[in-house]
Amino acid sequence: MGFRGSLMADKPWGGRFGDPTHPAAERFTASLPFDYRLWPYDLQGSEAWARALGQAHVLTEAEVQAILRGLGEIRGEFEQGTFPYRIELEDIHMNIERRLIEKIGEVGGKLHTGRSRNDQVVLDVRLYLRDEIRAIREEVRIVQAALVQRAEEHRDCPMPGYTHLQRAQPVLLAHHLLAYVFMFQRDRERLREGLGRVDLLPLGSGALAGSAYPIDRLSLAKLLGFTRISENSMDAVSDRDFILEFLAHAAILATHVSRLAGELCLWSTAEFGFVELPDAFATGSSLMPQKKNPDVAELLRGKAGRIYGHLVGLLAVMKGLPLAYNRDLQEDKEPLFDTVETLRGSLGVLAPLIVDLRFDVGRLRQTAGEQYVTATDMADYLVGKGLPFREAHECVGRVVRFAIEQGKRLDELPLADLTRFSPLFDEEVYARITVEASLEARALPGGTAPEAVATALAHARAVVEPGS
Repeated sequence: MGFRGSLMADKPWGGRFGDPTHPAAERFTASLPFDYRLWPYDLQGSEAWARALGQAHVLTEAEVQAILRGLGEIRGEFEQGTFPYRIELEDIHMNIERRLIEKIGEVGGKLHTGRSRNDQVVLDVRLYLRDEIRAIREEVRIVQAALVQRAEEHRDCPMPGYTHLQRAQPVLLAHHLLAYVFMFQRDRERLREGLGRVDLLPLGSGALAGSAYPIDRLSLAKLLGFTRISENSMDAVSDRDFILEFLAHAAILATHVSRLAGELCLWSTAEFGFVELPDAFATGSSLMPQKKNPDVAELLRGKAGRIYGHLVGLLAVMKGLPLAYNRDLQEDKEPLFDTVETLRGSLGVLAPLIVDLRFDVGRLRQTAGEQYVTATDMADYLVGKGLPFREAHECVGRVVRFAIEQGKRLDELPLADLTRFSPLFDEEVYARITVEASLEARALPGGTAPEAVATALAHARAVVEPGS
């Protein structure tokens, strides 16, 4: 795609000016290099606006049909990659309008009657973001479905759970994977709620004071698939809250992607050895032939920072802006477009990566019972014998220290050694401090017991059904 230009070309606002735009200013102010992607939405909005002008008897039916025919031809040019972009026309909106005039003559200049680029551009962005949010929600669902699939495959596999990156208590691998399913479900809910605030028609607001023509805005909203219209024209053309909200939701979603990717980086190390990344999602070293680097996971982890920057950047642009429209608002598009592309690229690679992960079930089972992870179960055993929990906690802490000194696991300590710390210990304790017993004990809804995880899996399957 090339952008051709002429410094002396007419501007849509050129009547007020006697001198051509300076080449540096031309380059600096043009948004066409990035807003060109809004062309489907600009055409959609322009077609609807032409019909609204016809309904208001501002245009004749013949004029409406001529405009619609011209816009249809322009759509064909975009689809075939032959549309003649002109950089001096600044943006995609004026490029389309000028091309329409070239195709159908002066009647094409009537399309902009009662409309400003101020309400036109925010309409295009709302239409664009509406489609992208729906697509992102579906891509998150696909990631969730991949996690549910892997959880189903490993619903009986124990592993160590962590706090402070230290082994804490045994959990099921399925329980760990489902944590991300429900994490991502909150992202889908936030995006759905945000979609409701994108669902608002700004068209008809004009530059800032509203249109002077009798446009039926409710009918226009219905035509474009919106359920509501803006209630204040100044707010409508200067509002970018819906973009900020999306960027905030995207930042949280990117955080969750980053957390999962970060764990995969850790789990694939020799020190953990919980998972092997598929060759198709790893890279090697240019120097060390033995290396298998988790570059895809590392990039997934790192992309979050990029999205955070876009959110903070746009917040800084919006801070202190007076009503109504200011050219500063042009700075909303690049962070929005890049966030959408970054997020969709991340989700698109994450789902197949999850599907192809190879978990080392033997290693997970082995480590699930190491490092005294059932010490809490030993304390709970003493509580069952009547000892207050705080005393039981202190007692088992001393048992663990003794076991470390002896180089033994808790279940390797003879009962005679245990009774030195509390006379409440008996042979029953050994059955209570196995990994299996520890898992079974946590049967409350939301816990890691097999029956609780089975319930959670059923819920997870429901939330990842297509169309959910």
